Amino acid sequence: MYLKRFALLAASAFLALPALAQYQDAAPQSEAGKVVLTLEDALKIALSENTSVKVADMEIERQQYARKGSYAALLPQVSASGMYSYALKKQKVYFGSDKQDDDGEGSSGGGGMAGMMASLMNPIMYYIEQLYAGTGVPFVPYVDPNQGQQGGGGSSEPMEMGRTHSVTFGLSAQMPLVNFQLWESLRLTGDQVELAVEQARESRLGTVASVKQAFYGILFAKEAYKVYNSVYENAVENFRLTEMRYNAARASELDLTRAKANVAAAIPNLYNAENSVELALWQLKAVMGVDLERNIDIAGTLEEYAGQMFSDIAEGERASLDGNSQLRQLAQQAEMLSRQIRMQQYAYLPTLALTFSYSYLTQSDIFNLSQWKWFPSSTVGLSLSIPIFSGGQRYHAIKQTRVQADELDLQRENAERQLRIGIRQSLGTMDTAMRTYDASKEALTSAEKAYDIAVKSYQLGKSTLTDLNNVELTLTQSRLAVSQAIYNFVIAKAGLEQTLGYDFNAN
Repeated sequence: MYLKRFALLAASAFLALPALAQYQDAAPQSEAGKVVLTLEDALKIALSENTSVKVADMEIERQQYARKGSYAALLPQVSASGMYSYALKKQKVYFGSDKQDDDGEGSSGGGGMAGMMASLMNPIMYYIEQLYAGTGVPFVPYVDPNQGQQGGGGSSEPMEMGRTHSVTFGLSAQMPLVNFQLWESLRLTGDQVELAVEQARESRLGTVASVKQAFYGILFAKEAYKVYNSVYENAVENFRLTEMRYNAARASELDLTRAKANVAAAIPNLYNAENSVELALWQLKAVMGVDLERNIDIAGTLEEYAGQMFSDIAEGERASLDGNSQLRQLAQQAEMLSRQIRMQQYAYLPTLALTFSYSYLTQSDIFNLSQWKWFPSSTVGLSLSIPIFSGGQRYHAIKQTRVQADELDLQRENAERQLRIGIRQSLGTMDTAMRTYDASKEALTSAEKAYDIAVKSYQLGKSTLTDLNNVELTLTQSRLAVSQAIYNFVIAKAGLEQTLGYDFNAN
């Protein structure tokens, strides 16, 4: 295709050539492997293949997992533990008294507190001695508190407590019974899931608007290509007529040169229009999330959407912003901040939890597993925690969150104001496009009639090539103006639908 054009440009004859390949509905279907898509097909593919939509769906899934994980705080938290310890130096205990009488003699004689402690400890020490008898470990007998004292006074001898080796295995569990702060935090995770769902909806709305804009861009590029291709074909035809008249000595060399220049000037615009179509197709493939090398085309023409221009745009003025995704997210964020304030206030309330522990332990002075004796123990109870003083941390945290909520209210008010302006701008663009379309259609009808008259007049030699070129320029501008008006309308309508939050599935 390009070689033919360059050959035509290089040759000075500029004979009439067949029209360049046009992007008509039948042409793409004849090419092998090309997929022709409607706007609805493109939207369906984009909503399933677009990267931003996939990421938004994955974010919803992530928040759902986070929500399910947060409910684990309501269930018992069970943990196991184990410990081994070796006593480097055992603890010692005194049962006597170091207090002296007034005459300097100790008060820990056979009577008093020391005597009573001795009488209490003797049965216990006897029992311990019997336990040691089966282990082969020598038992250190109990020492009377009065032994080794000078003058019957002074302190008693210490007694070692515990064993050299100690092993403990334990299992503990705790489950909250009353915890208002925890319950409110669970509701907060539910709000986070809803926010992720709304963010995914916003991503879908943006994808739908982008696909529509890319689709309409292709249609507009095709219309521009048709216009410039028509200009090129007319230039070639005019050159043929001028050359015939020049050979018949009915046209000057200046007219022939102008005709050649018109053909040469039409080629760059044709190249640009063709390249615009290719780039618009690539943009559509990128938005859809498909392979950029995939051979696709779209069905329909821009003129088919002209019927939408006569809809009642007054409905847009009365449209509500309840479906706007940005305002919905701000409202959900405000609700989350309100819930966060309540959660921080609940930090002042007591909490109650059910606790359970089970331990299995042994102690021995010899490292012989076969001779170790294990003793189990278990407890169950209630744990009450009453917050009293935190240095003002909870108080200032509540104040901070309230300030953040006030900031969000201002942001919502400003966002709604900007959205209202955007709606008015879209409606104004749509209204202007409707008026421009009506005027351009009338101008196009007149320009087509004028061009037909100018061509016949030029063929009869009653007008010059300059007159014909001027009429053709007006015709080209009228054709482009009609397409531009339709394009401006559908682009503004797509933006308005995104602002109002019209879902594709709901249309």
